[in-house]
Amino acid sequence: MGMQAQAEDIGGWSNELDGVSEGLARHFGRSEPHQRARIYMRGLMSQVERKNGWQLSEEAGDDTPYGVQHLLGRATWNADSVRDDLRAYVLAHLGDNDGVLVVDETGFLKKGAKSVGVSRQYSGTAGRIENCQIGVFLAYASRHGRALVDRELYLPHEWTEDRERCDEAGVPTKCTFATKLYLARVMLERAWQAGVEAKWVTADEVYGSDSKFRRALEAHKQGFVVAVTSQQRLWIGFQQHMVREIAAEAPSKAWQRMSAGTGTKGPRLYDWFVYPFLAFNTPEPQVFGRWLLVRRSISDPTELAYYLCGGLPDTTLKELVRVAGMRWAIEDCFETAKGEVGMDQYEVRSWQGWYRHITLAMFALAVLAVVRMKATPPTGASPSKKNTHIRTPKRSSH
Repeated sequence: MGMQAQAEDIGGWSNELDGVSEGLARHFGRSEPHQRARIYMRGLMSQVERKNGWQLSEEAGDDTPYGVQHLLGRATWNADSVRDDLRAYVLAHLGDNDGVLVVDETGFLKKGAKSVGVSRQYSGTAGRIENCQIGVFLAYASRHGRALVDRELYLPHEWTEDRERCDEAGVPTKCTFATKLYLARVMLERAWQAGVEAKWVTADEVYGSDSKFRRALEAHKQGFVVAVTSQQRLWIGFQQHMVREIAAEAPSKAWQRMSAGTGTKGPRLYDWFVYPFLAFNTPEPQVFGRWLLVRRSISDPTELAYYLCGGLPDTTLKELVRVAGMRWAIEDCFETAKGEVGMDQYEVRSWQGWYRHITLAMFALAVLAVVRMKATPPTGASPSKKNTHIRTPKRSSH
């Protein structure tokens, strides 16, 4: 089931939100901002057409947006503490032995130059260079549902090199330039330190092609299935070969047709090829296996996608394919968060305002995911571990 159902069609979301709000009370110094936060999340989950300060205030019965502005700006509360509760809430309700952490970024189109982190930069949301902010996010996905559990705002060089501009937007003095890859590793480390036990991590080629990102996963013995470009190189014997060359030499019988999950049009069927290899300087196949996974389109055999994978040696091809197909979960989260809980409809410009709004929107999204999970409990059990193990295909030498 997708996450596009309207909020009013999901029975019990109001009660679920009230329970969540009660648990958040300790993070607010006074009752007024705590109640305001509850009302704000309720407004985000409502059917207000445009979830900006004015319309959310009108929904709450206020004549002006000053209450909303105070909550997101001057009120005393810590968005990171609320984020920690959000992560615990998601794991408590959606957690599963086969859970997956997903890393990705999304853009927030903005006008002008005052919004913190705004710049003319590439936005995957728009598919082109736009004036926008970029947020890097971490999602948790399982058979029970999916939700965003962490976030970091990316600051381009033009911001971090302009302290006056940062001061105006309330950027903490400790914040220096950090790549999106670094922000992703920070969020993963934060999840691990909080005791999140996800079996897998997945990400697109922006993150998967970075060796530091993959080494951080391997150092944690974290299973992963991350996309890479066709020019990614692997050591085979004493030579390096591009992954596209390895795929080109795969015998026809080595390809297996499998579904990467169910989409809007049914099972997402592709042909898959897997090639076990030894990672350079990490010869521990008996402890941590490593594979190249290749996806081939059925309708267009020239359309290929490549993944580097690491995990327990007895991992099956079916499991790797399942995880590769889970990356879409974060895109679904972005679509739902922007379409249903107004994650992109904020008008705040400051650093603190961005983190506060995004965190509350993420929590509203998680509440909807939990309510939907309770309304439609999953059928069946976790994927079986009794599949045929990965076989090493023969490969000619170069």
